[in-house]
Amino acid sequence: MQYVIDAKDQKLGRLASQIAQILQGKMHPDYQPRNPGKDKVVVKNASKIVVTGRKMTQKIYYRHTGYMGHLKEQVYQEAFAKSPEKVLMLAVKRMLPQNFLKQKRLNLLTIEK
Repeated sequence: MQYVIDAKDQKLGRLASQIAQILQGKMHPDYQPRNPGKDKVVVKNASKIVVTGRKMTQKIYYRHTGYMGHLKEQVYQEAFAKSPEKVLMLAVKRMLPQNFLKQKRLNLLTIEK
């Protein structure tokens, strides 16, 4: 089954949680945690996602380049302006269980601006 979700005016965390549940297959009565799930998710209007509170200026994404002293940080506002798809993909990725099925489940997700 394919789910098409309109992300316009939806909260980032709530939307990511909903997508993660669908990708795990929890919407089916024959749900098994050991299976990757069969449903595909298409998210439209990712650029119109909203966040509550002061997350726009206070939420920070960290990444390390691998070299000493090269810890990079990016504020949510900058990351979202650059690529809203990556922000949503990262939120969903962090909500899925940390096991070998994670990448298989993420491959079923398509995000459109």
